[in-house]
Amino acid sequence: MWPKNHYNHMKTYYPKDLSTVEIQTILQGAVTPRPIAFASTVDGAGNVNLSPFSFFNMFSANPPILIFSPSRKVRDNSTKHTLDNVLEVPEVVIHIVGFDRVEQMSLASTEYPKGVNEFEKAGLTAVKSELVAPPRVKEAAVALECKVIEVKALGSEGGAGNLVICEVIAMHLSESILDERGVVDPYKLDPVARLGGSWYSRITPDSLFQIPKPLANLGIGVDQIPAEIRSSPILTGNNLGRLGNVRHLPTAEEVADLSHSSELAEMRLRFKNDAESWLDHLHLRAKEELERGDANEAWKFLLQKQ
Repeated sequence: MWPKNHYNHMKTYYPKDLSTVEIQTILQGAVTPRPIAFASTVDGAGNVNLSPFSFFNMFSANPPILIFSPSRKVRDNSTKHTLDNVLEVPEVVIHIVGFDRVEQMSLASTEYPKGVNEFEKAGLTAVKSELVAPPRVKEAAVALECKVIEVKALGSEGGAGNLVICEVIAMHLSESILDERGVVDPYKLDPVARLGGSWYSRITPDSLFQIPKPLANLGIGVDQIPAEIRSSPILTGNNLGRLGNVRHLPTAEEVADLSHSSELAEMRLRFKNDAESWLDHLHLRAKEELERGDANEAWKFLLQKQ
């Protein structure tokens, strides 16, 4: 039995039964948050275009590959200027934009006529790139100069994506977003991400957390956790995942040391004739330790006997 915070009632949709708009609305609302590629391109005549795309991510480090997808418009099946441009001039600068520029980035998504410079419309500064023709956004904390190595069309109807596969050939990072090791600090980058509709999300200090990477020598796994712990109404799926990420359980000596502590002595006295409350309290204490990040200490509580 899984903890009670799972989803019991599911509604099922089949793309074949839905309109493109309905499919897009569901997927864009569910597949979130999505990073945003703020892409600068030029056409064969040198006209500049700047537009954001949330169908975007990195896919390789060697070679360094980014992919974003300018979809065909659902409304009239026309293509976006960015797509037209990379087919004419296979180069792009992809920027990562922080919260301080999100409104300007959004403004640049306006469907201005071809030839209109979105740098100017959005009030951003174009600076010359080093290795590619499209200019960089001076105000962006991250600018990735890329050559386009392939454009793969996923369909020919409205809503169809076009994978613009880009190889990064130069990376510009503002020193203001780096930590003392020279690594991008998420607090300083303050990036924004796309959700469905008009919604965005922001990486704020209270939304950041870390999870220990799965152990190289393999954690025990949730399947090795005793059934009475797995079925606990107190422990969540996250709690079980952390418990299953230990390489081995505490030793009998470690469990005994806690068993002889004043806290456990007081608990035994308090729940002397109430085995269910004793077990619940152990699980609550284990949960507290897990949320502090100490899975080993949590296991010591879970392995106690009354």
